[in-house]
Amino acid sequence: MRVRTDDEVYRVDAVWLGPPKATFPWRARYVAWGVGIAVFLLIMTVERQVGVGFGFFSTAWAFVGTIILTRFITSRISHERPLSAVLTMWVRELTAPRERTSGAGGAASAARIRVNQQRPRKRPRGVQRAAASARSQRRQPDRRKKEVRGVRTPARP
Repeated sequence: MRVRTDDEVYRVDAVWLGPPKATFPWRARYVAWGVGIAVFLLIMTVERQVGVGFGFFSTAWAFVGTIILTRFITSRISHERPLSAVLTMWVRELTAPRERTSGAGGAASAARIRVNQQRPRKRPRGVQRAAASARSQRRQPDRRKKEVRGVRTPARP
């Protein structure tokens, strides 16, 4: 038994061939006609804003540009990816947050580095142990007072 898929339904494009008994020599989908008219009007508006006068050659070049842009846009459109999805994707790509490439802050400076007149020297052995025990005794009361939220402190015997 052979199972037929519904691919034939999607292979058929909604195509307008022109008026009855006077069809165009090319095939263009309905969406291509809509995109083409919008692109043509946009190109003509840009030409007028730039200062190109309205004439035969400016309109002919606008028509050629319209064909190229329309073919490019409609090559990205299909029944699986409609025009609205392509436009939404384009808008989201343009408005997406970007990583900042410029660094924050200025040049590095040594203005805040403390400099001592003398190099630090090693302490004698007896003095090191006494200083270490004094430091550990100073820290213990701070540990008891410091509380960390969500962490239980071990019980002291």
